[in-house]
Amino acid sequence: MDTYKAINDILVHLFNEIWALEEKAIITKEFEDITNNDMHVIEAIGLGEGNNMSAIAKKLNITVGSLTTAVNSLVNKKYVTRQRSERDRRVVYVRLTEKGEKAYYHHADFHHQMTQAVVERLSGEEIPVLMKTLDGLSEFFRKYKNTETEAESGENGRKKRTT
Repeated sequence: MDTYKAINDILVHLFNEIWALEEKAIITKEFEDITNNDMHVIEAIGLGEGNNMSAIAKKLNITVGSLTTAVNSLVNKKYVTRQRSERDRRVVYVRLTEKGEKAYYHHADFHHQMTQAVVERLSGEEIPVLMKTLDGLSEFFRKYKNTETEAESGENGRKKRTT
């Protein structure tokens, strides 16, 4: 098998494996009332005073409408609360409850273990190579996402702005 095909096979398998295993690892008995997607919404909301809906939707690369549906479910399940801004009533802030924070830390622990499993197998010289490789992959995804967004804008009849 040539190197290109081997890397492709590893990447495809790895992405599928991460998604499936993450769901099994983080949706435990304690968190059986939420989905893997819910857990990623919780992650995007983050800890602290909360974030507004627009900022969270942008992090997740989804519409505010889609986020509203997810947040409604998480509010009903007592993972998050929502509060309108006193300065601008149109702005809604979402914050994790104690139960939501517990789910957040549970998810973060899985990611920590996953990262640790990779890093502990590498020497000091190999870590920068891995970081450069993953950065390249991340850049590919960003460019691909931007290309898709531009194509969708063109399909919807919106004019692209040129500078």
